[in-house]
Amino acid sequence: MEILSYNCPPNCQVVNLRWKLVKKASQSCKSKPPSFREHRILCIRRDFRSGFSGYSISSWCFSKNLDREKGSNSSNAVQGFRNLNSQVLSGSYDGYVIGGEEDAGSFPKEREAIPKVLIPGLPDEYNGESGAPITSCFWEWKPKFNVHYEKAGCENVNSPPVLFLPGFGVGSFHYEKQLKDLGKDYRVWAIDFLGQGMSLPDEDPTPRSKEGDSTEEKNFLWGFGDKAQPWASDLAYSVDLWQDQVCYFIKEVIREPVYVVGNSLGGFVAVYFAACNPHLVKGVTLLNATPFWGFSPNPIRSPKLARILPWSGTFPLPASVRKLIEFIWQKISDPESIAEVLKQVYADHATNVDTVFTRILETTQHPAAAASFASIMFAPQGNLSFREALSRCQINGVPICLIYGKEDPWVKPVWGLQVKRQVPEAPYYEISPAGHCPHDEVPEVVNYLLRGWIKNLESQGSVALPLLDDEENIQYVVARDLEFVREESNKSVRVRIYGSRFSLWNRIGSFIKSRFRKVEMNSS
Repeated sequence: MEILSYNCPPNCQVVNLRWKLVKKASQSCKSKPPSFREHRILCIRRDFRSGFSGYSISSWCFSKNLDREKGSNSSNAVQGFRNLNSQVLSGSYDGYVIGGEEDAGSFPKEREAIPKVLIPGLPDEYNGESGAPITSCFWEWKPKFNVHYEKAGCENVNSPPVLFLPGFGVGSFHYEKQLKDLGKDYRVWAIDFLGQGMSLPDEDPTPRSKEGDSTEEKNFLWGFGDKAQPWASDLAYSVDLWQDQVCYFIKEVIREPVYVVGNSLGGFVAVYFAACNPHLVKGVTLLNATPFWGFSPNPIRSPKLARILPWSGTFPLPASVRKLIEFIWQKISDPESIAEVLKQVYADHATNVDTVFTRILETTQHPAAAASFASIMFAPQGNLSFREALSRCQINGVPICLIYGKEDPWVKPVWGLQVKRQVPEAPYYEISPAGHCPHDEVPEVVNYLLRGWIKNLESQGSVALPLLDDEENIQYVVARDLEFVREESNKSVRVRIYGSRFSLWNRIGSFIKSRFRKVEMNSS
């Protein structure tokens, strides 16, 4: 292997040629490979702007400080490559491998450096900029099934409708930054799933007689009685219930096909709903979508296994699990536990999560919250797996966009890359730093990408995908640094875009080959 090093500004374009990786440098980076024949060349870049490069792989991460002032050369750069294999696999390092003569023909002589992309910030209400007003509403789907939702931008009658689906444990409040911002241009809705947020029941689904009440605490917890009311006799807060809820909400409230955006659990439901109702969907955007949901087997897919388990999330809760549910609920609904979870899922701990924390805490204090949590946890899996739902969407031509926070501790980047592999035509944007809830952590970036993706679809491709003005780059991998202003301070994140020729297996293959080369280097 031959090693080249160069001292360049950090605004270079990264592209991928069938995952034999190439660095397209700016005109100021004049270093060129002396020969392409059978050599394998490794290009490295030091970021003089930050002096720091962070790497992550699967469930672990590490960092390496780089000297801001000293340049690198072919001899002393070798020491800095000891962790490169992992960095290439994770895609978080700007060092890439070129192999063979066919790649040499694609290597450009020169290319202009890519400047940072300045994007709009959120409406600054402190400086007189007003966001779209948000209206809180309720829709009665069925008797006793009151669905809470929020809407904005309904005056934009000629604009596309957008529906946001929340993650587990949160509600429409988690999309306040989208409602206020995107509501200026689109008609926007966000709903609370039944059993979550403000869509919890208004009365006890399993009322108990006074004789059966043993403690004041049990009086406060709904759903712990021995007999369900007629409206709750078959109730289980499952993904099948939620996809039906979304279906009827669109039919009865929005009344036209929509763009559906879902985070975490909401992403799973979005794909599931789109697979079952492609005629009601204009497109689906997944924000760190969980690729699985449900712990109990589906009675249709696994009838024998389903019969073995005594409970599938219906009301009333079996007496055998009530004590356990009460104990678990006391632990997870504790304010300190909620704060710890938020600390885990937000990569930038400077993000203000006070409103999210308060709204989650309010939900946990509802008398139906504990039993609803139990129903959600024990409800059966859906009739379709995540992968099957994606396949149906692909067959039916449902457009899909992937926007994932890279530093998510739960839905790690490998899950998003697997979705990209299954749906290669879907644009995949990986944001760093950002965690499990990129729409709340970096709403400026997510809103910018959503606007651009919707414009691309509405224009039938005449408007380029966001950050991909060069059609050639749609096939490969590029990186952009996005800057925006928040609270009178400049913020910056890096967005990596994976094109249609991305291959996870080729990426893993490159990692394995690099391991063998490392062994050869150490033994020589």
